[in-house]
Amino acid sequence: MSPLTFNEYQDQALTTDIFEHRSSSVADPSFMSKVLGLVGEAGEIAEKFKKILRDKDGILDEADKQEIIKELGDVLWYIGVLSKYMDVPLQDVADRNLDKVLSRKARGVQKGSGDNR
Repeated sequence: MSPLTFNEYQDQALTTDIFEHRSSSVADPSFMSKVLGLVGEAGEIAEKFKKILRDKDGILDEADKQEIIKELGDVLWYIGVLSKYMDVPLQDVADRNLDKVLSRKARGVQKGSGDNR
């Protein structure tokens, strides 16, 4: 498979969404299932790292990495599909995030709290 752009990934990911009716209303189960799925997958990543700390003295091996990559992919799927539900191209999400973190770096405010620092 050749490399995909963010938007191509997003379009292909959407074809695997089980909901045919897509809504931008947060009250719609199709929308909220994406929000809850994203949180759940992020939790699975945290759980894997917790077990690496608890059971393996914090040593990450190749098998751990492969399992975490799977979960990171699930997070990416939910981000891509959720942003599509909001009619936002995944490329825009990536670009805006990179602009934000590069601006923080340039201004020397990488540490601290709040999105708008």
